[in-house]
Amino acid sequence: MEPITQFAVLSAASMLAAALAFGLNWFFLQAAFHLMKPAAATPERKHDRSKGLPIRSDLVAGTLAIAQQFGSHR
Repeated sequence: MEPITQFAVLSAASMLAAALAFGLNWFFLQAAFHLMKPAAATPERKHDRSKGLPIRSDLVAGTLAIAQQFGSHR
C-alpha cells in the first residue's frame, strides 16, 4: 500500500509542478508582449489628461522618419 501512496503523491506533485510551470510561462509571455508594445502609439495627443505629463512621441516620429528614408532608397 505504501508504494501506491508514494506513486500517487509523486504523480500529484508532478502535475502540480507542470501546471505551475505552464502558468508562469503564460504569464511571462503576456508580460513580454506587453513590454514590446510601442511607447507612444498615438502621437496626436500631446498631454496625458489624467496625469498632466507630456507624452514623448519622438520615438514614433524617429521610427517613421527612418522607415520613410528606407522606403525611398528601395
